[in-house]
Parts: sequence; C-alpha cells; structure tokens
Amino acid sequence: MARMHARKRGRAGSKRPISKLPPPWLTYSPDEVEALIVNYAKSGVPPSQIGVILRDQHGIPLVKPILGKRMLQILKANNLAPEIPEDLRNLIERARRMHIHLQANRSDRYNRKRLQLVEAKIHRLVKYYKGTGVLPENFEVQTLYKYE
Repeated sequence: MARMHARKRGRAGSKRPISKLPPPWLTYSPDEVEALIVNYAKSGVPPSQIGVILRDQHGIPLVKPILGKRMLQILKANNLAPEIPEDLRNLIERARRMHIHLQANRSDRYNRKRLQLVEAKIHRLVKYYKGTGVLPENFEVQTLYKYE
C-alpha cells in the first residue's frame, strides 16, 4: 500500500543559507578559510569532515560564498584531492567489510542481499563518475578492494 501521509516523519533539519553572499558576522578572511582547508586536508581529514569541522568549530557555514569555489576545487588546486570520490571510497570499504563478514558467516542471507545492493550502488556510482570524467574510462572497481 502506498504511503498515505507524505510528511509522516516531520520537516526538522538544518537548512542551507538562502543568501549567496558570505554572512556579515563572519570574521575569517578568504585566505584564512583556504589555509584552514589546506591544513586539515594535509593532516588527512576527508573533505566531508573538513566541512563539518569548519561549521562546528570555526562557525563557517559554507565555503563557496566566501571563496567563490567549492572545497574540492580548492583541494584540487593544492593537489590534495582524493584520487577517487569519498562516497565511492566509503561504499567500497563497506562492501569489503561485508564480504569479510560473509566469509566467516556463510549462511547470513540477509547480509548477502545487502552486499548485492551495496555493490549495485558502487557500479552505478562508477558509471556516473566515468560519464562525468571524474574517473578514467579504464577504472576497475575490483582492483580497489581486495578481500582478506
């Protein structure tokens, strides 16, 4: 049966700022924000976590209105961008952990089905990233996660 009430789970959640200009209360200059991003990336923090740190610890809501560039563009300019996108890397790591679990628990049919769904997501993402030019055309997923 179809869902009868569309807003069953509420509408709470954080909203992105409407204005495309940097907030007037921001005390950081664009050079300082870029230096923070580069320092966090050099210390090994992934891009999504850099955004969370900037928001929670430094009070910087978004990078693009301040710098005019997205965070990944800044990382690419400084040769600090990840070789494969972060969402794809996380899915591959999840599939690797699930496969290790399945080797120890061969009769776990629920996990086998979930592994199939995760691998389908991986293949869809790889197809998308190849089409947009983020990944090279000869990119192979199987070489990224070796089952132990």
